[in-house]
Amino acid sequence: MNLPVELWIGLRYTRAKRRNHFISFISLISMFGITLGVMALIVVLSVMNGFEQELKGRILGMVSHVSVSSYDNRLRDWPSLRKRVLQDPEVIGAAPYVDAEAMLSNKGAVSGTIVRGILPELEPEVSEIHEHMVFGSLDDLKAGEYGIILGTGLADTLDVAPGDRVTMITPQSTVSPVGFLPRLRRFRVVGLFEIGVYEYDRSSALIHAADASKLFRMDGAMSGLRLKVADMDKAPEVRYRLAGELGGDYWVSDWTRRHSNYFKAVKTEKTVMFIILSLIVAVAAFNIVSTLVMVVTDKQSDIAILRTLGLSPASVTAVFMVQGALIGLIGTLIGVVLGVLVASNIDVIIPALEHFFKTRFLPPGVYPIAELPSEMKVDEVIRIALLSFVLSLLATIYPALRAARTKPAEALRYE
Repeated sequence: MNLPVELWIGLRYTRAKRRNHFISFISLISMFGITLGVMALIVVLSVMNGFEQELKGRILGMVSHVSVSSYDNRLRDWPSLRKRVLQDPEVIGAAPYVDAEAMLSNKGAVSGTIVRGILPELEPEVSEIHEHMVFGSLDDLKAGEYGIILGTGLADTLDVAPGDRVTMITPQSTVSPVGFLPRLRRFRVVGLFEIGVYEYDRSSALIHAADASKLFRMDGAMSGLRLKVADMDKAPEVRYRLAGELGGDYWVSDWTRRHSNYFKAVKTEKTVMFIILSLIVAVAAFNIVSTLVMVVTDKQSDIAILRTLGLSPASVTAVFMVQGALIGLIGTLIGVVLGVLVASNIDVIIPALEHFFKTRFLPPGVYPIAELPSEMKVDEVIRIALLSFVLSLLATIYPALRAARTKPAEALRYE
């Protein structure tokens, strides 16, 4: 009995069995709506966070954080340049590359591809592709042997397997007595990789940098250097610093210039989804208004008696705010618990649902990631819970003030 009288009466009203069952039903609906909205917000934002991190990790595992190249796309002094850029404290890896476009064909199947020439001994410093090898390894690429590693999607399109040979057709042409002829070269498939991003698995091929430089007539030069930095979010800072140190002879770029649209789109979608799903919580919270208005009408005589016993209008307001706050608090807590459970087990729930409905929620040909990842952030969960509870409190203000304006004489006139 040490509770404040307003809190005690508010809790008593909440626990009491109401004569009007419709009011109880509306209260449950309000609580369920808040629970559903909070759970949906936590799950969706966790999935969006996971999607963003997974996309960033997979794309940046294939492309460079920072790249340095010459303006004519023929970098000859790359060994000395590599030593210079590695002196930067943020740069933890550097490797040369050759980038070019070509056509691959096999038994009538033809596909365009992005060809990347790499040095197998240095490539693990700047990419994670060696961790996604399905068959073979980067070391199987030997200079002069014309081996090639294909993405699994590209291999399926060409209908090739390790050990098969494919024909590469380059844009450079050869002059012959009959005119210009495209340059052709046979490559043996020595490995397959699968990043998990359809765009790269479907259109990427790796060959040795020496073979690439010879094939594309670069005379031993490289297209540039790919750099890996300790913190990928500091890539723009590293780019500005290296551009100043290296001078105007080199072109320095970073991933935020080439792939920022992906992550801007995800961030925009995340913001929009937060606003839309917050409306579910808002609608459920403001259902509390109708619930409490009916409670106030139902309790007119009780309010009048409490007023005659000395309860102030402010105390009456607090009594009904306790009721609304309790509905919001219970709904929010249940929603948080369910949201955390679902978000933490999304990797189990989604495959089970896909198996049950015999479908794929993220078809590889449509979405860049085939799995649905989840990354729950504590600060977002707290923010969602606070938003839900604050909206519930705001919804109690009008009915509580209406109860406080009850006039005892009028309410008890016909009692």
